[in-house]
Amino acid sequence: MRRWAKIGAGLAATLGLVAYLVVVFPFWGMPFNGPRHGRVPLTPPWALECWLWEDDLNTSAAVTELVEGYARHDIPVRTVMIDSPWSRRYNDFHVDTARYPDPAAFFGGLQDRGYRVVLWMTSMVDRSSKDTPDRGSAAFFEEARRAGYLAGGPEAFRWWKGTGGFIDYTNPEAMRWWRAMQDEVLRWGIDGWKLDGTDTFFSGSFAGLRLPYGRAHAGWLTTREYMDLYAREELRHGQSRNPDFTTLIRSIDRPWSHPEGFAPLDAAPVTWVGDNRHTWRAEDRGLEAALADILRAARLGYCVIGSDVAGYHGRSNPDDMGPATAALVAGWGGGKNAPPPSGSAKPETIAPNVYIRWAQFSAFCGLFLNGGHGERRLWRRTSAELEIVRKFSWLHTEMVPYIYSHVVECHRGGRPLMRPLAEGGFHYLFGDDFLVAPIHSDSPRRDVRLPAGEWRYLFRPAVEAIKGPARISRDFPLDEYPVFLRAGALVPLNVTRDYTGLGDRSSAGFRTWLVNPGADGRFTLWHPETHPAPESTTVTMQEGNPLRIAVSGRAEPHVLRVIMAEQPARVTRDGRELAEGADWSFDAPRGALVIRLAAGINSSYEITRR
Repeated sequence: MRRWAKIGAGLAATLGLVAYLVVVFPFWGMPFNGPRHGRVPLTPPWALECWLWEDDLNTSAAVTELVEGYARHDIPVRTVMIDSPWSRRYNDFHVDTARYPDPAAFFGGLQDRGYRVVLWMTSMVDRSSKDTPDRGSAAFFEEARRAGYLAGGPEAFRWWKGTGGFIDYTNPEAMRWWRAMQDEVLRWGIDGWKLDGTDTFFSGSFAGLRLPYGRAHAGWLTTREYMDLYAREELRHGQSRNPDFTTLIRSIDRPWSHPEGFAPLDAAPVTWVGDNRHTWRAEDRGLEAALADILRAARLGYCVIGSDVAGYHGRSNPDDMGPATAALVAGWGGGKNAPPPSGSAKPETIAPNVYIRWAQFSAFCGLFLNGGHGERRLWRRTSAELEIVRKFSWLHTEMVPYIYSHVVECHRGGRPLMRPLAEGGFHYLFGDDFLVAPIHSDSPRRDVRLPAGEWRYLFRPAVEAIKGPARISRDFPLDEYPVFLRAGALVPLNVTRDYTGLGDRSSAGFRTWLVNPGADGRFTLWHPETHPAPESTTVTMQEGNPLRIAVSGRAEPHVLRVIMAEQPARVTRDGRELAEGADWSFDAPRGALVIRLAAGINSSYEITRR
């Protein structure tokens, strides 16, 4: 019996080693995955603003209509992403001029209007492509194969856009060939790549079987090693051409698929999860799945994470709305009786409530990525979607100084921007100061668990603060969202509109600070305007009566928006009493003292309460 036990143990150990070498190591890397990561890159501020794209028509005319419509309806967009197919074949980087006539003028025109342009790409050299004008490209593939530019073997590999081979990132000659093709578009000032996931297919073959190892110019590579090369080399080369270049790359996608994270942290300036569907439930890859994947990615250390607003693809039925939500949407106009999406080659239905709640969640992510299949022209959808998505798009845009400051701290070794809470229920901290409890079902009611401390509801701050830990359950109107602000919070904002209630057009040119008393506070703003070597301003708050607020560091005009239930008795700056009406005002409906300083000087304030 002992002999058979030893044989069984030996066999189990051998099978375990084989499983590790065939499954765990080549796909997921070393145990615990720590040795392959560096610190996260410093994401450029433009990539933290709103992104927009569509994947139904894929033409310059469709993109132009989309961005001009967003501008006409005053919905903020900074980045325009061009997905596949934009090239003549995958991946030769020659623009399909039937879809994008005069591409240099088209891309340059977008940039002249202040947009950033990101193009989709993969690591494949295709022999045949499904949806490009040059569907058969045997000569292109053979050129790369004969020259030894392909890793993993000479045969073509089937992927979702065709068949092709993996470019060899370890071969200097292959890289010169690859980079020369890329430079055709990079010389137009392209700002980034969307790196899609063909790298996860990297493999070799033995006796007709695919194995997660492949030969390359520098020797054997595992799938995991090839994935890391892809992420790092494309980011490195892009930044060698444009220091503000970034890449959008996948972080997490389902718990069983690369649970260690797709991209290495040091090559993940902006990440997304997917592909999600236009629905709610996790089992359908809906909003719940995006929430779970994003929070899982945050636990791994990714900093800037997002998902396609309303999901990338699929079909949802507006009639699936619950009665309460349907009534709310109908009250804004349109609702269930809104006209169906039109003008799309591949129309997909997105329920208004899914679009709205997903956009609200995305406002409190590092990446706000509005696009995919389905109608994205909000002026052709319900008025609720247009107005609410615009409001939350501007809220996300206003928070870029706050978001960027946390990105800088994470880059320097601090915590990621999003911090999941252990209590569950998809709760997370957004930076140090916001508690977010995303709505993930078709109901306005949400149970919220507040951690220890004092919290104010962001969308009605004049309402009495709640002391945590506490659990509350309430309905959240369609144009509001379960977000709470910590006592002692000092939140830097760029406000230029009145949609969010945090200022108006007169706020442009000032740094707005949202101040929530109730505890001592401190915040260091790393200025997005001085990227990539950001200068800082520090604001401190000492709770008491008088309430003391001090601004030091890089000086700039600023507005202090101090949450208060009653008008103060006295306000001073640097010991001099300020005049009501000229230097400060009280916004009674929103419960805020507003102090404005047009001069770019540092100051100390005292606010005496009644």
